[in-house]
Amino acid sequence: MELLAESLEARLRQQRGEPAAIPDGGYPGEYLVDLAAAALRDLGPAILDSPDRRDLLREYAVERMVASHRSELAAYGVHFATWFREAAFRTGGRVAEVLDLLKRGGAIYEREGARWFASRRYGDDKDRVLIKSDGEYTYLLPDAAYHLDKLRRGHERLINLWGPDHHGYIPRMQAVLQALGYPPGTLEVLIVQWVRLLRGGDPVRLSKRGGVTILMRDLLEEAGTDAARFFFLLRSHDSPMDFDLDLAKLKAAENPVYYVQYAHARIASILREAERRAIAPDLSRLETLSEPAELALARKLADLPAEVLTAAQLREVHRLTRYATDLATLFHKFYDTCRVLGDDPEVTGTRLALVQATRITLGNTLSLLGVSAPERM
Repeated sequence: MELLAESLEARLRQQRGEPAAIPDGGYPGEYLVDLAAAALRDLGPAILDSPDRRDLLREYAVERMVASHRSELAAYGVHFATWFREAAFRTGGRVAEVLDLLKRGGAIYEREGARWFASRRYGDDKDRVLIKSDGEYTYLLPDAAYHLDKLRRGHERLINLWGPDHHGYIPRMQAVLQALGYPPGTLEVLIVQWVRLLRGGDPVRLSKRGGVTILMRDLLEEAGTDAARFFFLLRSHDSPMDFDLDLAKLKAAENPVYYVQYAHARIASILREAERRAIAPDLSRLETLSEPAELALARKLADLPAEVLTAAQLREVHRLTRYATDLATLFHKFYDTCRVLGDDPEVTGTRLALVQATRITLGNTLSLLGVSAPERM
């Protein structure tokens, strides 16, 4: 946060024509240029002469960045019920409470001027520092306070999504919750691997240090929310993936989300035409379905409950994107093989029932994925 405030101040001074460099390890991204322009407008040029400018700029930057995060997450279809700031735990006595609970449990000792958590007792490979010799907290203490707060709000199972560079942090976080009296397995951590963006078949070179980034809002504007969600869920969360920006925008069957959505739109078109002809789906003679393409599609429809259950139990949401793709493929084969709106009213009614069931199932699957199910394309 200090580096963010310093970086924002540098951008403000640059906009006033003053020589100023982004600090080492700071934030050189172009988004801070826009943020600096907004800060000059909202806070006024005199902010740079204020003795409290760093604190004011830090608070301003945090407010604006969090608002941006919320907006972009909402555009992506993600809504968090509760937002917490680490500062609330540091200043609200909750960190001190965790420290006291760990002390009373005999899980803290002092060494070399620092206070240590005896995490090896709870399965970690070594003990961890909670408070450094200079009095500064490590991340573990406020993180423990945050998780404890969630558990006290009535949640029994915590599932966190972390990046691959935090893999080694898992045992110590699980250990501290055990030391606070919660059973093993209370905290489950899913590691989400890196995404590599491709454009024109080549990787897009990103660099935080060089200020070369692609913001989520830019990705959503370019690829669309449906494509972004579907593509991110094509692979298991613990597998690195390539996100092909050109493919995500392609209006053709090669694009996985377009392929699935086109199947739904095609079904909607068939049902509209049947309604125009006053032909209704008939569920009374389903035993007459005998064509291989009909039976394969019907069997796949019956798989959805098991697929949803397995996806939930194994935390493998990508099973549903695969299911949707497979269902779309079987429907296209059925449509190419079996004439739906034919001359035999009994066959037509039965096949319409199968088509309607496919629309409902495919629509439900896309809804679970947070992807729209268009009626026309």
